[in-house]
Amino acid sequence: MEQKIRIDRKMGDNLKKLRKQHNLSQERLCAKLQLEGCDIQRSTYAKYEHGELNIRASVLIKLTKIYNCSFDAFFEGLE
Repeated sequence: MEQKIRIDRKMGDNLKKLRKQHNLSQERLCAKLQLEGCDIQRSTYAKYEHGELNIRASVLIKLTKIYNCSFDAFFEGLE
């Protein structure tokens, strides 16, 4: 039986906080991600922020470049 990673709501909150700190809409952020070679639709990104879907490591890598931050920013408050 396949075991799935538990989705953590706090990470979604961190993603949303970072996006808002950079004054980006989900659509604008997804456009920036697409320019970085990461084909993410706004509906998919919304699921990341709502904790409904696990975010891929490749997306996190691109977000560190867009936000000019470390990976720690995504995991703040997680245990």
